[in-house]
Amino acid sequence: MVSLPILKWPDPRLAQRCAPVGAGEDLSALISEMFATMYDAPGRGLAAPQVGVMKRFFVMDVTWKEGTPSPEVMINPEITDRSATLVEGEEGCLSIPGITAVVSRPDWVVMDWTDAEGRRQSRRLDGFAARCAQHELDHLDGLVTFDRLAPGAREAALAAYQGKTPA
Repeated sequence: MVSLPILKWPDPRLAQRCAPVGAGEDLSALISEMFATMYDAPGRGLAAPQVGVMKRFFVMDVTWKEGTPSPEVMINPEITDRSATLVEGEEGCLSIPGITAVVSRPDWVVMDWTDAEGRRQSRRLDGFAARCAQHELDHLDGLVTFDRLAPGAREAALAAYQGKTPA
């Protein structure tokens, strides 16, 4: 399977809010291609807008690098509850290669979504799974890691990124 091209920041599509996936839309081929792209990158999550599809869904597999795959497809996801406790953690992004930044996020969230088979799901995600899902959900809302940083940290991350990318 061929990997899809991943959009790189500052592509303007990465700053757009995505449209909901309509009932009955067949995403099966795209989902397979997105998983192949994510594993090839190698990442742990990939949102549709990162491959130029402006729809509200993402794929993630937070455990495959440890040898136990746990692939998830989240269509039209939403956070319905979250921890009041924020934790800092390093995040990288396939659309901002070579840059990691410390981002503060709730340490758990309850996500509601539709899975690839069209079933409604709801589950509490903790730890890295919560962080990854929140990161991918940000992409669906037109946000990237830079948007979650305080001004000084954002300036430093942007300067580092611009130093790593060809003009």
